[in-house]
Amino acid sequence: MPAPIPFKRVSIAPFAYIGEAWERVKEQYWMFLGVSVVGMLIAGLVPLAVMLGPMMCGIYLCYRQQGRGEQVVFETLFKGFDQFLESFIAALLMLAASLVIVVPVILVALFSGVFVGLLGASHAPEEGAVALIILLAGGAFLLIMLASVLIHLLFFFTFPLIVDRGITGVEAVKLSWRAAYANLWGLVGLGLVTFCLSLVGVCFCYVGAFLVMPIIFGVQWITYERVFGLAEVA
Repeated sequence: MPAPIPFKRVSIAPFAYIGEAWERVKEQYWMFLGVSVVGMLIAGLVPLAVMLGPMMCGIYLCYRQQGRGEQVVFETLFKGFDQFLESFIAALLMLAASLVIVVPVILVALFSGVFVGLLGASHAPEEGAVALIILLAGGAFLLIMLASVLIHLLFFFTFPLIVDRGITGVEAVKLSWRAAYANLWGLVGLGLVTFCLSLVGVCFCYVGAFLVMPIIFGVQWITYERVFGLAEVA
């Protein structure tokens, strides 16, 4: 039986990681930009997360190469298909977890809105009913956002683990959950900073959101390195 993969509780420094990510990718920035954008576009082409896992693995393989001082080439993106089955299983588990959390919230908000709407239709709509509908819609949106963030954090290390440690999708999900829980507040802070970075990018005609993707993926890989370290080359 293989020894369990250890992880550490670390002090995550989001702004320092952003600076380090830039230092790592700046010499091949356009390469990493192409890998990130093409990978995400392909991942979104097929429903049910069929392409998400392989593309995420391919993207992280590029950062793994860079972290080992190797030359990064665009073709590495498609080496993610070498882990197709395990990455697909992990992506399906992530999708299932999202549905389990998000769908009930949507249904509760939907039925609550219908109920309030029917109540208002029985007589002239009152300000209180309108305010309640707005409150329910806002609350549902906030809960969905929080649920999405939670899912992202719990699965934070999943694809890097598949790429770097060669473990199964199920093992990667379980180990990611344990490591994410151990570093939860640091990951929350990191998520907030990277979200703001993406938001700033969106404000620049949305093109900026693509331009910061190499930095965000770099930050995520650096976080993985700090928590798990890099596997030794066989």
